[in-house]
Amino acid sequence: MVVANQKGGVGKTTTTVNLAASLALHGARVLVIDLDPQGNASTALGIDHHASVPSIYDVLVDSRPLSEVVQPVMDVEGLFCAPATIDLAGAEIELVSLVARESRLQRAIQAYEQPLDYILIDCPPSLGLLSVNALVAGAEVLIPIQCEYYALEGLGQLLKNVDLVRGHLNPALHVSTILLTMYDGRTRLASQVAEEVRTHFGKEVLRTSIPRSVRISEAPSYGQTVITYDPGSSGALSYIEAAREIALRGVTVNYDAQHARVGHQNHQRSMSEGIQ
Repeated sequence: MVVANQKGGVGKTTTTVNLAASLALHGARVLVIDLDPQGNASTALGIDHHASVPSIYDVLVDSRPLSEVVQPVMDVEGLFCAPATIDLAGAEIELVSLVARESRLQRAIQAYEQPLDYILIDCPPSLGLLSVNALVAGAEVLIPIQCEYYALEGLGQLLKNVDLVRGHLNPALHVSTILLTMYDGRTRLASQVAEEVRTHFGKEVLRTSIPRSVRISEAPSYGQTVITYDPGSSGALSYIEAAREIALRGVTVNYDAQHARVGHQNHQRSMSEGIQ
């Protein structure tokens, strides 16, 4: 699942790490891939990411195996992180001259042999080669949208990029999830934005919205997600509920796909029996 929005400050990193922690605490094995040169997801998960640490930069540019850079998150069993270092800031330029530059992350993930239930990719606030690598590697796109003025501005370009990647590089890619963040129920603006997003995107929008919360903002300074920092806070409970929605959607999709396959097989069998 690719967490993307080229606008900064909409809650991409916060959403990535807190959904990952929520899923892991409920028994899933989750890998967070930090593709943002700022390394904020690595910080929030308590992962060391200074310049000499093996990172996702080495995977993309030097073809280092992903298994050599992934680190376990100490606070949450079953949660892992491929950290970003400041070297990643130059990766956009270095990738330009490399063969199959758009699919290097995809190949690294395909070669990763550890069992995982979810991979969440935290994208930088841009639509460059790092984000394209994420979109080529992913199956689904999750877009956090803040409940503020200009919330939908710029989303058209992101959706256009998703369509381009789907058309040329990754036919399975689709926008599956929209998450409303920074929701303040006391303001009319937040309600208006939420209504506009739900009208525009329909069933892709999760029922759960993430409130503005001091606890969510504080947690990264302690190298933690809000899930472990203050599990009883409104922010933590909202992310846990959002993760539950995502998990249930996945179960429904897999169930429907399985029944579609079974139905297709039964149809083929009945057709062949009829021919015989």
